[in-house]
Amino acid sequence: MSPELLEQTSQSSLKQYQIELIDKAMSCGALKFGSFTLKSGRISPYFFNAGLLSTGPILAVLSEAFAATIVAAQQPTSSGNTPIPPFDVLFGPAYKGIAFAATTALILHTHHSNSQNSISTSPDAGIGFTYNRKEIKAHGEGGSLVGSSVSGKKVVILDDVMTAGTAVREAIDIVKKEGGEVVGVIQLLDREEVGQDGVSSTVDEVEGIIGKGRVRSILRMRDLIAWLESKGMGKELEDMNEYRNKYGLKI
Repeated sequence: MSPELLEQTSQSSLKQYQIELIDKAMSCGALKFGSFTLKSGRISPYFFNAGLLSTGPILAVLSEAFAATIVAAQQPTSSGNTPIPPFDVLFGPAYKGIAFAATTALILHTHHSNSQNSISTSPDAGIGFTYNRKEIKAHGEGGSLVGSSVSGKKVVILDDVMTAGTAVREAIDIVKKEGGEVVGVIQLLDREEVGQDGVSSTVDEVEGIIGKGRVRSILRMRDLIAWLESKGMGKELEDMNEYRNKYGLKI
């Protein structure tokens, strides 16, 4: 198969915003292929640092990807997954999640206004956003959150890379403590790995809290593999497949 046909075939499984996001992440060094030691001790053939997605053009692609994933997640499926229902507020865990929530709320308003009736519980008001303080403020307006109130509201959390799920669980607890209900989690990248026990999935564990099918991802490990195939990056592809065979979820 010619390189041109290989790229066309592999990328046909990827949505345009996924391709653009991977390209942007590679160009700014947010996504790297090589050898990286994770907190878990595993040696990973790739690493994603969402903190480097920090320019206007990259944030435009990222926020559109978050918005498109949210809209898609609200459509009924035949697989038994529960769609994310209309909601009120996007929650971005400090610090990386702050930009995710702010820019995605903007994109949902400007680019997806025709879907507002299904996205938001209050179409006229639109989607708000909020984030947590690392340290609770005792003066001024005080409190642990900045932005839209989550009290009595349905909330969707935006996260970067879910590994053990610690940050997401903390975010869920914060929202609950403030009187909100978490109805969905959208992560930038799902590594699609088993836990330390070799069986469990962090996504399954979080869905056990908020509902089956309510954790969605812009990118998954399989999408990165498809992108590598399209680029003919043989060594990186071999390393990724070896890692997936060792630690990947059995899909």
